Amino acid sequence: MVEILGLLGSGFAVVFEPQNLMLIIVGCALGLFIGAMPGLGSVNGVAILLPLTFLVPPTGAIIFLAAIYYGAMYGGAISSIMLGIPGASTAVATTFDGRPMAKQGLADKALTAAAVASFVGGTISIVLFTFFAPPLAHVALVFGAPEEFALMMLAFATFVGLGGDDIFKTLFSICIGLVLSAVGFDIISGEPRLVLWDITGFLHGINFLVLAIGIYGIGEMIWTVEEHSLGGGKSMLSDANVTVKRTLSNLRELVSTWKTTVMGSFLGYFVGILPAAGATPASLMAYGIAKQISRQPEKFGQGAVEGVCAPEAANNAASTGSMLPMLTLGIPGSPTTAILLGGMVIWGLEPGPRLFVDHSDFVWGLIASLYAANVFAVLINVAFIPVFIKILKTPFTILAPIIFILCLIGGYAPTQDMHDVWLMLVFGIVGYLMRKLDYPLAPAVLAIVLGPLAEPALRQSLIISDGSFAIFFNRTYAAPITIVAILFLFLPLFKMAYEKLRRRKVA
Repeated sequence: MVEILGLLGSGFAVVFEPQNLMLIIVGCALGLFIGAMPGLGSVNGVAILLPLTFLVPPTGAIIFLAAIYYGAMYGGAISSIMLGIPGASTAVATTFDGRPMAKQGLADKALTAAAVASFVGGTISIVLFTFFAPPLAHVALVFGAPEEFALMMLAFATFVGLGGDDIFKTLFSICIGLVLSAVGFDIISGEPRLVLWDITGFLHGINFLVLAIGIYGIGEMIWTVEEHSLGGGKSMLSDANVTVKRTLSNLRELVSTWKTTVMGSFLGYFVGILPAAGATPASLMAYGIAKQISRQPEKFGQGAVEGVCAPEAANNAASTGSMLPMLTLGIPGSPTTAILLGGMVIWGLEPGPRLFVDHSDFVWGLIASLYAANVFAVLINVAFIPVFIKILKTPFTILAPIIFILCLIGGYAPTQDMHDVWLMLVFGIVGYLMRKLDYPLAPAVLAIVLGPLAEPALRQSLIISDGSFAIFFNRTYAAPITIVAILFLFLPLFKMAYEKLRRRKVA
């Protein structure tokens, strides 16, 4: 413990060098903007700015890129809350409750909750990273295909209750998402599947952001246009003001969300350290579990602050967790850390256990920079809340075209294929119709995110076990996760049975 604190102290000495400190501040600010831009996200942001880092020493370069990554995790919530357009896939779960809060005139509360939860998630994950890196890296290493599928199954199970009492609509929504996630090439045979009318654009599959921006950007805009017209031309958005008194009141209210925030932090970190998992599944799982443990789950999806805190804490914690296998094992935990890994190799820093010995100054400088980036990111985020609030005061006739243009950019940016833009418009109409028919959208989004992760894990597991599902119950880590997932899966049925028995007794 004393040795670790001493090494961390030497890391802070590296961080507080003027050049590195400036790189952290600039990186956080750029990341905040990158995360808030629909379709851009931390992956594209880090990749675009990677060449700039050749102008500074390797340690400063990685610190700069890590700060961008951190800032982007904070920034993703901004467009999700203010416009209903996920800035990145990691911020989709924030849209579920963040956007309704903004429409209720609570945008400042939602933004404050997102910033504070992100800070808490980041802090908890960095502490875990600092003191428990070797054993946690070992856990990540023993996670195989059965454990990964069990984890994905747990995520699906937590979302079964998102459709309210109508479980069948929820299951239908999940099935739609799973079908969409299967479009493209078969992962085993390599044969194309579900390629409609032989349109070549479907061969690369359906990009998750295209679906999310279509449903929550275009679909939300169509819904708001309808409300706007029915409201006699008046804006359907409530005014939101930021004052010191109101901000302090929001901070006091956030104390009551500590359980969901801490849960999201730990869950996000442990999911983040798993290769190929990342922050998006972590944030969606955190939202689903927060809904299950909340005393008032019916408020979720209607503007519950817990629904903002849980996913924001999780995605920030996961961003730190994904760096652990990158540094200790040389295995990137997310697409962004894969780019960071490439940068490290370019600069002659070979990831692995020896990195902590051969390049101690670099490793502990990077870890210390995460503490500093976490502080600067929350300060920058909170300072700009009044600016973000002004977006809500923009006349709807101006705001609607801006949202539409941002959606088009977000749909085109990931693949630069017009096929995805047309597909996004189709998803926008489908999302609007599903909302009109009271079908839950969140389970479909979850399914298309986790489908590409769950399918290969399931098929690999069955190949290993010669087709036996017992493999999910006889492995040390997979068994308890699978059992918990099954319990969550049947929990809504138990609740329905209990309610029926209680009503009979009352009658």
